[in-house]
Amino acid sequence: MPEAPSALSNEGTVLENNDKALKFIEDVTINADEVQKRVLSKILSRSADTEYLRRSGLNGCTDRGTFKKVMPVVTYEDLKPDIERIANGDTSQILCSHPISEFLTNSGTSAGERKLMPTIDEELERRSLLYSLLMPVISQFVPGLDKGKGMYFLFVKSEAKTTVVRVGAVFASGFIRAIHFLEKNWGILCNDIRTGTIDSKITDPSVREAVSRILKLNPKLADFVEAECSNGSWKGIITRLWPNTKYIDVIVTGTMSQYIPALDYYSNSLPLVCTMYASSECYFGINLDPLCKPSEVSYTLIPTMAYFEFLPVTREKELTSSISEPTALNDEEKQQLVDLVDVEMGQDYELAVTTYAGLYRYRVGDILRVSGFKNNAPQFNFICRKNVVLSIDSDKTDEAELQNAVKNATNQLGQFEASLVEYTSYADTSATPGHYVLYWELSIKDVNLIPSSVFENCCFTVEESLDSVYRQGRVSDKSIGPLEIRVVENGTFDMLMDFALTQGASINQYKTPRCVKYAPIILLLNSRVVSSYFSDGAPVTRNGALKIERVEH
Repeated sequence: MPEAPSALSNEGTVLENNDKALKFIEDVTINADEVQKRVLSKILSRSADTEYLRRSGLNGCTDRGTFKKVMPVVTYEDLKPDIERIANGDTSQILCSHPISEFLTNSGTSAGERKLMPTIDEELERRSLLYSLLMPVISQFVPGLDKGKGMYFLFVKSEAKTTVVRVGAVFASGFIRAIHFLEKNWGILCNDIRTGTIDSKITDPSVREAVSRILKLNPKLADFVEAECSNGSWKGIITRLWPNTKYIDVIVTGTMSQYIPALDYYSNSLPLVCTMYASSECYFGINLDPLCKPSEVSYTLIPTMAYFEFLPVTREKELTSSISEPTALNDEEKQQLVDLVDVEMGQDYELAVTTYAGLYRYRVGDILRVSGFKNNAPQFNFICRKNVVLSIDSDKTDEAELQNAVKNATNQLGQFEASLVEYTSYADTSATPGHYVLYWELSIKDVNLIPSSVFENCCFTVEESLDSVYRQGRVSDKSIGPLEIRVVENGTFDMLMDFALTQGASINQYKTPRCVKYAPIILLLNSRVVSSYFSDGAPVTRNGALKIERVEH
């Protein structure tokens, strides 16, 4: 297996270390299949005596053929009893031969459940390796990154006096949340910097202690920040406060693309760089063309990170599948999975991983599309999360389709200097027929400045953007009622995030759920509704095709 560059080494010049990292990428992508075979063999051999592998009947075999024949393709629900045993203190070798050092929580499901993903100590080294590949790749496109530092809004770190050359967060939503927080509280920040003291509103002892270690009286800096933040417009605030910033490092793929206009506004259209594809289950790969357009982001999976398999996905299969979380596959379905080097250009796949930390043929739930190849390693566009959908009857609206429909509708808000801050959805079946409900939080001084007819037309546009199965349910079967938009108070989605954190979510991994089912979340959202609107259109059938017709008032 190609030797990995030391992720934490300070030896050699920046140029030499960059060359080593780029050579490593070249080697593992050329020998992708051989590397994958070795990764699988290593994982299976060292965990051969675990309860899970013995229970599955692998009997110590480490070859790919036996693994594919014997091992089931599973979901979180299949592993949940074993994971709960470990979480409750069972130290026996259940999933992995190495001790489980911690659990990582994902951003949660629409039902409000937090999934616990096992990890081991050595996984930190493997993830550090992937991080060590990022700067060598980006430095090919953006010079001078070694001359300054990055500032990331992780809600746990602070930057003292230094040259900031890049800013970022894990997700675009978190980055925008941080900017909005600064927009509301810059006055307190300036006062703290000017006086060298911490405002009494900051009550958490650990936060006060951490800030006190770096906070120094600096009236000049306070005056600078105050001048930039108080001049009325926050357009370009990032480049005004941190003028050496070269790009924003943040995920803007999938539904995160809705934040691109806001990012462009606050940054004066700095490049938006999606560097890495990762999850709580595993770190997968990197973007080798970091300055590409957000719509063209493609990730190269690094073959050393885990053993990867891919289940072919078609739109027809998605429409006929269950709207529940992914389920374990039967024997016939298992045979459809293909290896990393066997995926086909343009085909959509659902990703399954076998990790060093004890996940075997685990369905991650991400839908990826093959966009190209780096040597023998495929590159993928992230399409959406699987089965994040709305459904009333036979209709099934997935995350990508919903995002596109919302984007089409919110284009009408620009003329009122309004924009969508955040949204989620809910399939309301409390009455018959049931209907889709969208919760929208808007950026606007007074929502009453927008006529009701505009919101009704937004409902209409969303419905017009959905597929024929939905529209047939609206007109022919009458099994779906008119779509509803409920506008909520400002700060509602901050409250939703805060609620998720009380339930154990990680603040840096949190993403707003695009579909909600958990009763306390729905109760919170409904308690914040300031107005609601229904679609003023109805689908009709003409010449054998479904079409939306407006109902004028």
